[in-house]
Amino acid sequence: MCGIAGWVDFAGLGPEAPTIAARMNDAQSHRGPDGSGVWSSRHAVLAHRRLAVIDLDGGAQPMALHAGPGTPDRLVLTYNGELYNYRELRTELIARGHVFRTVGDTEVVLAAWDQWGPRAVERFNGIYAFAIWSSAEETLWLVRDRLGVKPLHYHHEGSRLLFGSEAKAILAHPAVPTAVDEDGLRQLVLSLVKFPGLNPYRGISEVLPGQVVAFSRNGVRTTRYWDLKEVIGRRAETSDVADSAERLRALLDDAVGRQTISDVPLCTLLSGGLDSSAVTAIAGRLPGHDGVRSFSVDFTDTSDSTGSRSAQDRRYARDAADFIGSRHANIVLDSGLLADSAVRDATIRARDLPNGFGDLDTSLLLLCREIRRHATVALSGEAADEILGGYKWFHDPAAVWSDTFPWIADSPAHGHLHQKVLGTIDPGLLASLRVDEFLREQYADALDGLVFEEDLTREERRHREIIHLATSYFLPMLLDRNDRLSMAGGLEVRVPFCDHRIVEHVVRLPQGVHNSGGREKGVLRTAVRDLLPTNVLERTKSPYPSTPDPEYSKRIGEHIAEVTANPPDHLRDIFDRKVLDPHNIAGTAKSDGLVSNYEGEVVLNFASWLRQYNPSITT
Repeated sequence: MCGIAGWVDFAGLGPEAPTIAARMNDAQSHRGPDGSGVWSSRHAVLAHRRLAVIDLDGGAQPMALHAGPGTPDRLVLTYNGELYNYRELRTELIARGHVFRTVGDTEVVLAAWDQWGPRAVERFNGIYAFAIWSSAEETLWLVRDRLGVKPLHYHHEGSRLLFGSEAKAILAHPAVPTAVDEDGLRQLVLSLVKFPGLNPYRGISEVLPGQVVAFSRNGVRTTRYWDLKEVIGRRAETSDVADSAERLRALLDDAVGRQTISDVPLCTLLSGGLDSSAVTAIAGRLPGHDGVRSFSVDFTDTSDSTGSRSAQDRRYARDAADFIGSRHANIVLDSGLLADSAVRDATIRARDLPNGFGDLDTSLLLLCREIRRHATVALSGEAADEILGGYKWFHDPAAVWSDTFPWIADSPAHGHLHQKVLGTIDPGLLASLRVDEFLREQYADALDGLVFEEDLTREERRHREIIHLATSYFLPMLLDRNDRLSMAGGLEVRVPFCDHRIVEHVVRLPQGVHNSGGREKGVLRTAVRDLLPTNVLERTKSPYPSTPDPEYSKRIGEHIAEVTANPPDHLRDIFDRKVLDPHNIAGTAKSDGLVSNYEGEVVLNFASWLRQYNPSITT
């Protein structure tokens, strides 16, 4: 994958444009260690950082299309992502007269846009975020993939529009202050929900999944070429379990096959759960991928608990790997390094925000760094739980029938994490932000426009609503985390379950198909039952692992004491006094086995963010 940035200003770029473009590009150097480039004209500048995965010698960017030698560039592209059907599109475009100079997917995106214009994206199968500038039309287009796997942000003011894969690229431009207002603070406080299109930094927006943003002298215009609300409202093509499973398997086989295309070493992330094991098994059956490499994460554990979740994950991952025949490695992370403040700072810097999950984030970053020593591309089982109803809160009545996003309902199904985060915030600040009112408005907007068949039962309708909420407001949080931390580690992570054809098939299936056999994700279990050992096939959902080592909790308590003794600006304005007292936090027991010292982790994340970004905060 890569990092893209740039801007268009119809009032002119100014003499400092080359310096500013280099600064924006360098802000995302971690996204592209293999190369960089900048293209500019009178009104536009496009920048690119490259992580080379396909066509290692010929895929340099930004890439331009022109009529011939010596003629002006007509279209210029800066592109982050992978187009999984680029070979078929390339064949079609050659038949239409296009001549290619390279063998990768970047030039296919450029030629497809030249052939079909913005409607080209309707033909794309992949994960991508790109900007394309037309000199003739004096228009910049920003495009994002259907599920929003790849990030893309922009800032519009007057004659100027800036864009970047990450907010840090936009903030590197002198015209954009690092500022957070009440709207941004609300988003930071409600850290377990990713609100589409919004970003906590003032003036920065997010290109929606499946959206095209066009900027010309007439201003900004947005269109959607894919919208889950429309997809999920359609009637399912079948309600038969066997037919649904067969179709899912065919789509999953094809998606994994397409996503193993790479000119660099490839592996899978294998936790020993159903989803990652299925992806690994399918990848291992493909020609040329016998003995596919797989990796799992593990932790040092001074308590030597054989019953800890990390120990259980270790056994399931090994059972899956042995059955599949993958060349498996269990990467053991040291608890001291997980608690290291420099590693925490790196995760906050990668994500641009204090939202995070403590050692779940630091472990993912360290895991990706270690895997990068062996592979450049990894396949993940991410997204299966959201589109197939795998989480506990899909099945807990208190969560299902709550009048809010079910994973933040006051229910044990998600460990009461939302309530714990809110409990850390200063009560006066919470009241002034009107967080409850904002949350109600966002929830109502999330459900607005959902139209289902009239004959759906109340239970079926609610199940479909939760699938939509999970895929549109919960999954984006995890995809963003995945992208940011993997790219910070130099690793490209691909997500076969985010293939839009799989999503379109499964999100409309009846609840009884999703839960066939009396099990969550029953249709997936049926689809892959020939691929996995019985214990892995029947395994219940297990959260992302965290360290069981009590030394980690001790180190976190020490860091909290250090931070609260000399807090950065605004920390005391945001948090409740009792939370900033290390005696009230240090040594707190693990929170439902998900994260350690949860309240303290929230404080440490904010302290790191405030220190590194020094934002202007207004309430």
